[in-house]
Amino acid sequence: MSNDNKNKAAAETAAPVSNFLRAIIDNDNAAGTYKRDGMPTVITRFPPEPNGYLHIGHAKSICLNFGLARDYNGVCHLRFDDTNPEKEDQEYVDTIMDSVKWLGFDWQASAQNGGGNHLYYASNYFDTFYAIAEYLINAGHAYVDSQSPEDMAANRGDFSRPGVNSPFRDRTASESLDLFRRMKAGEFADGAHILRAKIDMASPNMNMRDPAIYRIRHAHHHNTGDKWCIYPMYDYAHPLEDAIENITHSICTLEFQDHRPFYDWIIARAAEGGFFKQPVPRQYEFARLNLTYVVTSKRKLRQLVEQNIVSGWDDPRMPTIVGIRRRGYTPESIQLFCERIGVTRSDGWIDYSTLEGCLREDLDPKAARATAVLRPLKLIIDNFPESENIACSAPVHPHHPERGNREFTIGKELWIEQEDFMEEPVKGYFRLFPGNKVRLRYGYVVECTGCDKDDNGNVIAVHCNYFADSKSGTEGSANYKVKGNIHWVNAADALEAEVRLYDRLFTDANPDAGGKDFMALLNPNALEIVKAYVEPGMKDVTPDTRLQFERHGYFVADRVDSVVGKPVFNRVTTLKDGWGK
Repeated sequence: MSNDNKNKAAAETAAPVSNFLRAIIDNDNAAGTYKRDGMPTVITRFPPEPNGYLHIGHAKSICLNFGLARDYNGVCHLRFDDTNPEKEDQEYVDTIMDSVKWLGFDWQASAQNGGGNHLYYASNYFDTFYAIAEYLINAGHAYVDSQSPEDMAANRGDFSRPGVNSPFRDRTASESLDLFRRMKAGEFADGAHILRAKIDMASPNMNMRDPAIYRIRHAHHHNTGDKWCIYPMYDYAHPLEDAIENITHSICTLEFQDHRPFYDWIIARAAEGGFFKQPVPRQYEFARLNLTYVVTSKRKLRQLVEQNIVSGWDDPRMPTIVGIRRRGYTPESIQLFCERIGVTRSDGWIDYSTLEGCLREDLDPKAARATAVLRPLKLIIDNFPESENIACSAPVHPHHPERGNREFTIGKELWIEQEDFMEEPVKGYFRLFPGNKVRLRYGYVVECTGCDKDDNGNVIAVHCNYFADSKSGTEGSANYKVKGNIHWVNAADALEAEVRLYDRLFTDANPDAGGKDFMALLNPNALEIVKAYVEPGMKDVTPDTRLQFERHGYFVADRVDSVVGKPVFNRVTTLKDGWGK
């Protein structure tokens, strides 16, 4: 790395790039907005619903919320918004916690911030939510509506016409309270009644047209069991959770911008009832991550899994965090990516190559080098001593000599790449063809003499002679000037390995846009499995080890299927971006 790059990297580490959220926090801190005894001035939260697996878009939110808390010596809460028992499961809770930890974040507060485990569940606040709902009814801010779902939808209006008041909107507080308590007691079937906030059916903001805040659901909850048969709506519960937890800056994506008026309304009404004190949380919105060649819709990702297009949620082609982790991405590369794309209020698209570039930048100084032949072709050195294998070596990392060398041998029969031989070379081809000399990387210079073919005319072996005084690293090797340099492994001790060549899942940069059928845009070459040969030292590789196969790209020993002695490698990314070129 050059000094300029080192200085740039140091500057990025020392001073996070400013954005509008940091400006807001800086202003709040300067004004003492959230200066409260014994509490940090910055408390953020990452509030996933445990109804699926997190994806790369969630990673941006995780890095943002936990990163801001870290940089401002604050606290970030991990909170599960588990208000919909029909779609939630403990499996999702477990994988979300694991993903957050893998990305490098923790919900344990530092001793300086009072310590403590800041893991929360919306369901732990159900009693408080219910008490606030009763208060809203008594204060005239909520009523039980008994319309059918169809009538309620029709009377809500649309963007061109105002809504129509429910015929039950003027129910007395005592009548609504009685019905609400009977809803809680389980007297009614799902959908028979619903509790709505009483705001303004003519509001231009559809979210303010008497939004539903409680519905009947006779469903088992992963955390509360069968205690409840009424559950709060997300838009009702979320702001109250923030207020209960003393969140300072409630950061969410732009699709929640139109929900902010109700966020403020419900907290204000609860504060009037004495449930919260000032200062209360404020909501701020940022642009979600839109990444090319990716879909992040939970419904569509589930379709890929259920139709066996992919092998599961952790398939390395999936944009889920468990998927990109198994693919071989590192937490550091994801953090670098999220830092680099920045935080704005404007929607835009980030090219997938930016994510891959961050991965290469992270892996290049870390990944040990190794040799792999992915599409093997036999190379026979006719004049090489029979049954002799001569020791060779290569650096573990070309820029870190302190990491030492890796050892292997060269013998009479080798494996090379099929593309490294051409019987009739095209212009500019400098690898093996009859009469041409090349260097076997870290080995000898050889001269091609011909090839063997099968009955169909396919080349099955290449023949050459070697020059005994040309071995790399010896004095005589400098006497040989060749243009071609190819890699190889010794057939006598090479290790056979399964290599999975992963690529982008879709051929279209925007498979989820403009009403396209995303299933018709699947990349048929998103996965190719080859039987490869790798240098013998790879027999000791443990699962999750990342390395660079010279010339081919960055690979990882699969964390599920790879075992010591019988490795399975996933291609994480190529050495350079080849898409669109």
